[in-house]
Amino acid sequence: MRGVAVDKQGRCSHYNSQRDVVANRCATCGTWWACYRCHDELADHPFGRMPLGELAAMCGVCGHEMTYAQYSARPQCPGCGHPFNPGCSLHAHLYFEVD
Repeated sequence: MRGVAVDKQGRCSHYNSQRDVVANRCATCGTWWACYRCHDELADHPFGRMPLGELAAMCGVCGHEMTYAQYSARPQCPGCGHPFNPGCSLHAHLYFEVD
């Protein structure tokens, strides 16, 4: 997972609470990023939003990959149960083709 000052569970310099462990895949480059702000700082292209049916979110704790539907259906990882930050839903339009 790429980003700025990323720890072993995917927290970065922009989002680093206990629950900030979800990485998102950029549709343009196919790379997993800690957040869109990390992508904006390090990549040479805009963040490409992922189609809803593709694996687009990953738990930084256990590596479980999810589609948007799987990720948004639960407040925690379906693989390991680690809680996700509920505030991340405010950024769904940046990562996924939801609109």
